[in-house]
Amino acid sequence: MLSCRTSKIAALFAFATAAMALSISPSLAFSSEAQQMCTGDAMRLCGHEVPNIQRITACMARNRAHVSAGCRAVMDREHTARRRAAATADE
Repeated sequence: MLSCRTSKIAALFAFATAAMALSISPSLAFSSEAQQMCTGDAMRLCGHEVPNIQRITACMARNRAHVSAGCRAVMDREHTARRRAAATADE
């Protein structure tokens, strides 16, 4: 039963990460690195938000200080990409 819940959380987090990446720019593809680096953190910190993808995403952002270094690096790259995309759109 735990394995099923773990798989469901991982799949939902993967979907949330993909949705965030696609919202930045349609040309950005979902990063398997993001799933690999952040799934454990998402389950540990935000498992209570399943199945709501928006809440999982918001929870991860709120708990950024508590995520692993690898996940934080992926989140930082995505944040930088969003800022660049927004700056480009404003020009």
